[in-house]
Amino acid sequence: MTDSDASSRRAAFHLTLTRRGALVATAGLLAGSAAATFAATPADKSAAAQGDAIRPFRIDVPENAIADLRRRLRATRWPDRETVGDTSQGVQLARLQALVRYWETGYDWRKVEARLNALPQFITTIDGVDVQFIHVRSRHPDALPLVLTHGWPGSMLEFLKTIGPLTDPTAFAGSAADAFHVVIPSIPGHGFSGKPRETGWGPERVGRAWDTLMKRLGYTHYVSQGGDHGSVISDAMARQAPRGLRGIHLNMPATVPAELVKPINNGDPAPAGLSASERAAFNTLSAFFKTGAAYGAMMVTRPQTIGYPLADSPAGLAGWIYEKFAQWTDSGGEPERVLGRDEMLDDITLYWLTDTAASSSRFYWENNNNNFSAAAQKTQDISIPVAITVFPGEIYRAPRSWAERAYRTLYYFNEAAKGGHFAAWEQPQLFSEELRAAFRPLRQPA
Repeated sequence: MTDSDASSRRAAFHLTLTRRGALVATAGLLAGSAAATFAATPADKSAAAQGDAIRPFRIDVPENAIADLRRRLRATRWPDRETVGDTSQGVQLARLQALVRYWETGYDWRKVEARLNALPQFITTIDGVDVQFIHVRSRHPDALPLVLTHGWPGSMLEFLKTIGPLTDPTAFAGSAADAFHVVIPSIPGHGFSGKPRETGWGPERVGRAWDTLMKRLGYTHYVSQGGDHGSVISDAMARQAPRGLRGIHLNMPATVPAELVKPINNGDPAPAGLSASERAAFNTLSAFFKTGAAYGAMMVTRPQTIGYPLADSPAGLAGWIYEKFAQWTDSGGEPERVLGRDEMLDDITLYWLTDTAASSSRFYWENNNNNFSAAAQKTQDISIPVAITVFPGEIYRAPRSWAERAYRTLYYFNEAAKGGHFAAWEQPQLFSEELRAAFRPLRQPA
């Protein structure tokens, strides 16, 4: 394929103002368009020239990008089937073929597009990069501002089902005193946020950007929540302790003691003296690093290389992401039981249409750290309040003893009855109840 052929397979999104003043993603339609990507166009430069302005945002994916996706799905060249009767070699062929067949013939992107467009969406430029976000204010006047941060392979879609319970708790068996104003940004390089064109966009820089965002929205105080990348970013924010950040809540905390990191990574037997919960966490993480972490090693070391096949093959992207849904949800390996086929495809399609396989992988390269290690995440440097909820289907279940040792300002710790790595997505009501309980003591200034 020539360079000109490659360029003809892309559609460049432009941000333009509609008559209603809403930013609409419209496309410069190119023949055989494959992926929708934001480009540095005059329209983009005009928006950037607005400085700190917060601009309304609307999604309108061009139809030819969706048609091209279906064409590529039809043209998938499949490998031979696995030689085992389980998932030890990866996603099984028959399962992925069924998902891709439905993606091509039955899935409708326009449904989630309409759902997103029904929410207040915005975009603003921070430190030279556009940050797209959802911002829903509660009708309750004393609501606590909250920034929610997704991870990989998640997105802002993880939190959509929590918006109601968080902003309007009285409609979901809660109290008005537990209401939140909710801000859900997309990490740069993910979703409809801009793609950094320089290095340095790791957790610390994103954390500073989130503080800028919350203050640009007029909030003088707020709290932060995250899992996966969101946990790492919230940890970074807590270390930075910007004025107004009252506390953080994590559902994938960095609690592994320094002396256990190397034995876990090496696959050594659990040392003597661990409690039952500590031994279980040790063995779970040891198994994860032995058989489940190769994806991370690839993204940490060669994000550009893995980006080529994922940007070119939607079936490949689906397999890459679906495997994590199967492994990391509290579903016994059947994520459809807790997320649903369309919800998973909403997320996979978002990665495809925005062409963010490579740019999202680069966040791993920027972070390049052990996200479970207390020492690597410098948790002892955190001086603001920390809350933790452990969900049973998480990559590992952090023991209370490790959490208390890692986070010296830990004030809330709870083990939920159900839910996995994508806790907000899998169990939105339970997740919302955890945030209400965790942040209740922080609603009044100390």
